[in-house]
Amino acid sequence: MNILVLGAGQLARMMSLEGAPLDLNVRAYDVGSKKIIHPLTQQDFGQTLEQAIAMVDVITSEFEHIPDDVLALCCQSGKFYPGKAAIKTGGDRSIEKALLDKTGVPSAPYKLITEKQHLVEAVSLLELPLVIKTCQAGYDGKGQWRLTSRDQLDGIWAEMAGFIASGSADFPHTIIAEKMIPFDREVSVIGARDSQGNVKVYPVTENQHTNGVLTLSLAIEMDNNIQQQALEAFDKLALAMDYVGVLAIEFFDVNGTLMVNEIAPRVHNSGHWTQQGTACSQFENHLRAVAGLPLGDTQAQKPTAMINVLGQGNIPTKVLSIADVKSHWYGKSQRAGRKMGHINVSAANQVELGEKLQQLAEILPEQDYPGVAATAQRLLTS
Repeated sequence: MNILVLGAGQLARMMSLEGAPLDLNVRAYDVGSKKIIHPLTQQDFGQTLEQAIAMVDVITSEFEHIPDDVLALCCQSGKFYPGKAAIKTGGDRSIEKALLDKTGVPSAPYKLITEKQHLVEAVSLLELPLVIKTCQAGYDGKGQWRLTSRDQLDGIWAEMAGFIASGSADFPHTIIAEKMIPFDREVSVIGARDSQGNVKVYPVTENQHTNGVLTLSLAIEMDNNIQQQALEAFDKLALAMDYVGVLAIEFFDVNGTLMVNEIAPRVHNSGHWTQQGTACSQFENHLRAVAGLPLGDTQAQKPTAMINVLGQGNIPTKVLSIADVKSHWYGKSQRAGRKMGHINVSAANQVELGEKLQQLAEILPEQDYPGVAATAQRLLTS
């Protein structure tokens, strides 16, 4: 079976790697160059998008920000999953909030902003502090502001106004202000749903961020109440979108109650641990779902951690001398802060995982791999 992925980055690359053993042949559409390429070898197939759509059996996506004309063309083919509604939801926070309201899934109180008066009203309605986000084109902490004092209002509005003005009548830009929620931690759930409505959900993962970018994900035993809340949210949202494929949902854990932070209609960074911690990774399950194959097992086989490699051209080779440690590289040119790859580490139990993370912390510099040492200490003393 031939599958076309919209987007030619690391997620398409990993889908290709996971698809080959299932005889699922993945090609990627590079949105920037408008070329159809092999996501691993970068071979240019010399096809137009229209030609690629005609020759593949299924079309899917590795990201949300797909040009509207490309999305329309793919949807017209009847081959595109997870579908236009899901992609639009993941790419626009105002649509995302409307879906959460409709399904009754908890999230932070908010107000949409298109003019300065709306921002003034948000301060009165929601009270400070506020988290302000662009509804379109935001990722990894970009396009966000923190409003903690009324003195900041004019300065932040000047930056917001520039983003709003850069929109058009066909593609308006909007901004959302949310009440800042004091939370204990961020967690995420990733699940797969097929066209028949069958669902398989992975265990909830705890995520750690540095400057708005995910640095470490921890898949260990989680309170059953948290897992149940995440499963209920997944079921409601996937059903409402008639979703097909892998869906990721990020939550704030507020004293044991989950509130949605963000929805991602695709495989997700916080699910990379599934490559080593489960029998069927998120990448394989996404391909299975869109290709009409039975969904694979999502149970955790062993405690696992994922460490992002940010801006580093290589990792110390000593890392690979530790048992059950594997590296995954994305084939990117090096740039400060860029996601270059990730490291997965598994163990028989949480204490052993703590010991392995401690070994890694002695090799990996804290400034480049924040949180590894602290997570190791926590697992060893809990």
